[in-house]
Amino acid sequence: MLVLDEEQTRAALPWPELIEAIAHMFTGDCVMPVRHHHEMEVPNEESATLLLMPAWVPGRYAGVKTVSVFPGNVRRGLPAIFGTYLLSSGATGEMLAAVDGGELTARRTAAASALAARYLARPDAEEMLVCGTGRLSLNLMLAHGTTRPIKKYRVWGRNGQAAEKIAAEARALGLNAEAVADAQAAARTADIISCATLSSEPLISGAWLKPGAHLDLVGAFKPSMRESDDDAIRRASIYVDTRAGAISEAGDIVQPLKSGVLKERDIKAELAELVSGAHNGRSDDAEVTLFKSVGAALEDLAGAILAYETVTGRK
Repeated sequence: MLVLDEEQTRAALPWPELIEAIAHMFTGDCVMPVRHHHEMEVPNEESATLLLMPAWVPGRYAGVKTVSVFPGNVRRGLPAIFGTYLLSSGATGEMLAAVDGGELTARRTAAASALAARYLARPDAEEMLVCGTGRLSLNLMLAHGTTRPIKKYRVWGRNGQAAEKIAAEARALGLNAEAVADAQAAARTADIISCATLSSEPLISGAWLKPGAHLDLVGAFKPSMRESDDDAIRRASIYVDTRAGAISEAGDIVQPLKSGVLKERDIKAELAELVSGAHNGRSDDAEVTLFKSVGAALEDLAGAILAYETVTGRK
């Protein structure tokens, strides 16, 4: 059985190929049951979450990802997310690979956002703001830079030193990046705003979004969490990775639905409809768009298959 650690997983998932693999999976015949979502008590700190995400392509591949999310790890200097992806044959059940789940999750999440931005962000988007200083932040910058001509990256976080660290890592990779202390000022000029946090209170106000802005929300994966306010929901055309996931798990969607600010019919399309051409996405240069991602098991399966086939040369 192939075992890929974090570095090997990263090397096996180049951005252009990963984005295309996810796009292909969204239009294929992947079977994706509802994922298991369990809250785990952690004494004297925030509760953790255990996720189990199965998916399979009949006769080809099957897999399941186990992920734990421990918000309190930020105080221990540890990543919030740990996990493993187990890939097996969809024809025989033979175990084929164990892929580092944290790296796979970070890269496929960023790749899915970049895929959505291909349809929702302005083609000439040049300035990006990233809110959050976790593992996803740098991945989001790199992924979006694959699909849009980003020239300036800004990083905001509650911890200014952590924001500067991410900006420095981005600069080391050749990106024009800087940390900022004023999220509002940075949001007002940004073409793309990506939020990747565990916030329970809105970080971005709709009043800050300029005409043509694209708001990409990839954190806040529980109904109690939220990264955008009601004004953003009112101003934007709303898109999601999957309707089923967004309306049951994503606070940025669940809370406005509950209050009546948003109706289910107001959700323009899910990612599969964008990729298939069933919906065209952005309608004009002034439209404000919002994409809410909670993660889909087929994205993990697409990444695991790509990593396995890249390393082994098998198809």
